[in-house]
Amino acid sequence: MRASLAAIAVLIVLPQAPGADAKEPVEITIDYPASGSVFPPEFPAPEFLWRDPAKAASSWSIEIVFSDGASPLRATARGERMRPGPIDPRCVTPANAPPAANPDIRTWRPDAAIWSAIKRHSTAGPATIRISGHNDPAMHDRVSQGQVAIQTSTDSVGAPIFYRDVPLMPSEVEKGVIKPLASSAVPLIAWRLRDVGNSASKLLMEGLHSCANCHSFSGDGKIMGIDVDGPRNDKGLYALTPVAPQTSIRKENIVEWSSFRGKLGSPLRVGFMSRVSPDGRYVATTINDPGDPQSEYQRRKNPTDLILNYYVANFKDYRFLQVFYPTRGILAWYSQETGKLTPLPGADDPHYVHTGAAWSPDGRFLVFSRAEARDAYSPGGKLAEYANDPNETQIRYDLYRVPFNEGKGGKPEAVAGASQNGMSNSFPKVSPDGRWIVYVQARNGQLMRPDSQLYIVPAAGGTARRMRCNTTSMNSWHSFSPNGRWLVFSSKARSPFTQMYLTHLDENGNDTPAILIENTTAANRAVNIPEFVNIPPGGLESMDAPAADYYRIIDAASSLMTRNRFDEAATEWRKALELQPDEASAHYNLGLCLFQSGRTADAIAHYARALEISPEYPEAHNNLGGALTSVGRLDEAIPHFQETIRLDPARASAQLNLGTLLLRKGRFAEAIPPLESALHLPTGKEPAILEFLEGAYAGVGRFADAAKAVRQALALAEKENDTQLVEKLKTRLARYELMR
Repeated sequence: MRASLAAIAVLIVLPQAPGADAKEPVEITIDYPASGSVFPPEFPAPEFLWRDPAKAASSWSIEIVFSDGASPLRATARGERMRPGPIDPRCVTPANAPPAANPDIRTWRPDAAIWSAIKRHSTAGPATIRISGHNDPAMHDRVSQGQVAIQTSTDSVGAPIFYRDVPLMPSEVEKGVIKPLASSAVPLIAWRLRDVGNSASKLLMEGLHSCANCHSFSGDGKIMGIDVDGPRNDKGLYALTPVAPQTSIRKENIVEWSSFRGKLGSPLRVGFMSRVSPDGRYVATTINDPGDPQSEYQRRKNPTDLILNYYVANFKDYRFLQVFYPTRGILAWYSQETGKLTPLPGADDPHYVHTGAAWSPDGRFLVFSRAEARDAYSPGGKLAEYANDPNETQIRYDLYRVPFNEGKGGKPEAVAGASQNGMSNSFPKVSPDGRWIVYVQARNGQLMRPDSQLYIVPAAGGTARRMRCNTTSMNSWHSFSPNGRWLVFSSKARSPFTQMYLTHLDENGNDTPAILIENTTAANRAVNIPEFVNIPPGGLESMDAPAADYYRIIDAASSLMTRNRFDEAATEWRKALELQPDEASAHYNLGLCLFQSGRTADAIAHYARALEISPEYPEAHNNLGGALTSVGRLDEAIPHFQETIRLDPARASAQLNLGTLLLRKGRFAEAIPPLESALHLPTGKEPAILEFLEGAYAGVGRFADAAKAVRQALALAEKENDTQLVEKLKTRLARYELMR
């Protein structure tokens, strides 16, 4: 049902109350709800917010007048100051600030009986709530007044909202490297379910040691898809799992994008903003050709498939702590039945980036964002330092639609009104009746931008309208209710910690001012990716993710290693290998623990296995060389140190290890280059390196260079006041002087 409510001025001065003096009441500003707001019939009583400029006002009277002829209601309010909700102390860091109370805002929440009456008598027409300020306990004198008109829809919401509940804790993990959330804080992410008829949300899952996001559901709510970080901390996995009261994401539900290959034969790594089809049979996702093959180590250090195709900038400002969007990519579809991933013709042109695909409710076409492809970063360009920094790589997407045609695709067509409009148009969602597309418009990029606004356009194209529900800051991550009458979205209008809002839509796509879904999380946490899920009450009570146990185990193992509890850590790494037997880093870390525990032969075996899986793994080569050296297998160790240096010439320990080993073998000439390299790298072992160099130079008859090395070592020893070493070096230097 459409709320047939014309826009009314929020502040209206009413006639002077009898008995008051002649002074007119000043105008109260009612901040929430806005006039014209429409509430679901099951919605709990909202908290009314207002600002009263009358300093003398100390109490307030409330009068509710109904347009259906029902008797007015009256109440009183103490006008308590607005207070933020409870905070989560785990999420308080120097990098953020809990929301502060606004002392200028007064509040009132109707009791259950009054709110029930308001809803009952405001379906056919509005209920007008008049708030009057008084300066006397008897409330005879009215010093201020304002009013707001609201309405109740006969359309229930009809489905709960699934969402991610996240901390905003940007972390500088090393100098110049900022992460939106440190790895140690990832388990603080939670997943919740909210029935808007309740006053609190249900916690489904938390404590996951892997990042998971971009969830979606089939139209009947029976299948959930969710992006999951792979073992290499990428978006390498996708889970497709049945929804049940106790939903479990298991290994058999996991799709590994790396099992598919790009045009150059390299494994694909990333499926971006994937979305389940309405019938649950398919997944549409954005993929990128990975380009030249990279080893696992190379990709960990420099993932070219991400760097070339995605613009990402992280900021210390927790209010808008990240910007990300693809600059290259095509659409592909995955079939649950065949297990195949196939590019979609019409959305696979490498000259464009295609992203954020949304299915029509009948699954016959996809709507997506498209722009000319470009490099994610300009050579020598400066990285953005804040959201909407002009240094961001500029990209403006247009909305397109393409037939799915059982995977055969078709000709892409621009959506008129949502393309070529001088703005960036992204994140389309098609209404359940197939008539409308709601999307995000911003100056640059996609989604969670400070200036992002929601627009609605006919699904076949036409005139786009800015939606009435838009708030003052960031409007994004929207989702239609299954009945198409409600839209949920995220906004930062009230707080930098994103909150969840709701708006009503009628059959003509007209929407209403946003209403806040209160108490969705702690005041210092953010609501992320709200998505309606078409399930009955009790259809989703809890979640777990045994498929992600690997991450919990490796976090436990890593923590034990930092405390030098290597035997216990080895036990955890073995558990990790039971889940991921071909994960090179797990074999490497187990080898390290075993070596520290004196089990060198076992350590050698696991280092070797790590290199079988990932041959270009410099840490494994270096440690295997060290382990082989420790048991006297010098000839076997030398090639591993040489390979370490080839892969990572700046690794000082490998240069030093190779040089000293060659020196021990009497291969003096070969020992000199790695020792010289080690000398020019920061090791803290310069005196020892100079001593080794002295021996190597002397071994090939370069006595002048040997003497020079001794002089350098002597200068360091004198600087450190190491008198014993000073005397020793002076004696050796004297011998070289006699040889001149």
